[in-house]
Amino acid sequence: MEYLPKFQLFRPLSVEQAAALYAENDGARFLAGGTDMIVNMRRGIETPAALIDLSQIPELGDIHEENDGMRIGAAVTLEQLAAHAAIARDYPAVAEAAAAIAGPTHRAYGTVGGNLCLDTRCIFYNQSEWWRSSNAYCLKHRGEICHVAPGGQACFAAYSGDLAPALLVHDARIELIGPERRRDIPLGDFFRDDGMDHLAIEKGEILASVMLPKASAGAPSAYAKSRIRGAIDFPVAGLAALLTLRGGGIEKLRIALTAVNPRPLVVDGTDAFNGAEVNDNMLDKLAELASSQAKPMTTTTVSPWYRRRVIGALARRLVARLAEIE
Repeated sequence: MEYLPKFQLFRPLSVEQAAALYAENDGARFLAGGTDMIVNMRRGIETPAALIDLSQIPELGDIHEENDGMRIGAAVTLEQLAAHAAIARDYPAVAEAAAAIAGPTHRAYGTVGGNLCLDTRCIFYNQSEWWRSSNAYCLKHRGEICHVAPGGQACFAAYSGDLAPALLVHDARIELIGPERRRDIPLGDFFRDDGMDHLAIEKGEILASVMLPKASAGAPSAYAKSRIRGAIDFPVAGLAALLTLRGGGIEKLRIALTAVNPRPLVVDGTDAFNGAEVNDNMLDKLAELASSQAKPMTTTTVSPWYRRRVIGALARRLVARLAEIE
């Protein structure tokens, strides 16, 4: 059996208190729902000296409408997000993505911020201590080579959060609160194409909230993924789509991917479909475009070529579905 290491647990009641605790405790980590962090601690991947639980901070725990859109606190649970009527009505891909994460008990504890900050994953990294040590660890943690691509010095661990692509197609922004300032950035700027260092976050910063703009409210959108089992498992490939039509042609099309690159990403080149009719020829070209920007490596038990094909199939299926809705 794998045991948790010793650590201190703090439960601040404000963002300011959380920031102060972080500054006072070397090796501290912020904790959201803990559904991924605690597993990594048991495996020896994470060994924080202190955990700062953000779940009791009121500022982080609600969903409310503002003049320019809908603000979602980072400590809102995935269960709450999936069940929120206004989110399901105006930003359907976000509700679908939340409902597709793990299993019901995970969604009751897992949070919006936790899913966005999810560590990248790899079959050589997300293993027990004895398994990793027998393979001399890996480049991402305590090792010297990447077992996926031994000849290079880059980590190809895949980002596998479900919420990010759904939020990206709706042009979401996030608020980060640090020791000295608050900043608001596009969600896409939060991620780096680096399996080892995939979050563009400054030391001590807290992901406080996500803002969904009013401009994208009501646009037909959807999320779907492929995974080994029908529940609990992380996606081996996931895709969100947003589509609006005008006069029988495409007015706006956005596609975003997850689990096939070290970061979630919006597919480039979809503007070329503006004005086109959604038909088999258009859908075939879209599937090819999406597949070409998926760059999976051997980070799961599922082969990279299959995951690329899945991305194309998901793009085709979701856009066809959204065209019928419109």
